[in-house]
Amino acid sequence: MTVNIVSSRFNILPMIISEVSYLGNLRTAAKHLNSKDTIITDAPIDNNGKGQAFSPTDLVATSLASCVMTIIGIFCSKNNIGFEHCEARVEKIMGNNPRKIDQINITFDVSKNEWDSQTLNKIIKEAKACPVAVTLENQVQIDYKFI
Repeated sequence: MTVNIVSSRFNILPMIISEVSYLGNLRTAAKHLNSKDTIITDAPIDNNGKGQAFSPTDLVATSLASCVMTIIGIFCSKNNIGFEHCEARVEKIMGNNPRKIDQINITFDVSKNEWDSQTLNKIIKEAKACPVAVTLENQVQIDYKFI
């Protein structure tokens, strides 16, 4: 038996997080192994699909919004800042040649948290450094708007 462990600069062991199955008709089912939650994807209408579920690229854009919110929650918790509300509207713009995500625009509504401008600026700075944003950096244009 051969075991390959890839060394990481963060000293984190690799772990299998999901299993993905092709369901036919351009659909997949992704199962999160720890929680057993399942996400169905469907090819988008503009790429031969039915658009009846998130597309894989929809998940990338949506993951960015979820990651930003998670980082805001962590920052607020660590700094005793109230964080009760956040909603996001996510826009994904696809490009051609090659077909890929060119731009993600996200508007975050954090207005109900009653943060002063100094606190909001600190939160925005932290939020923009979420791991998904850093992964997409220099690959996808990202525009954030916080209201």
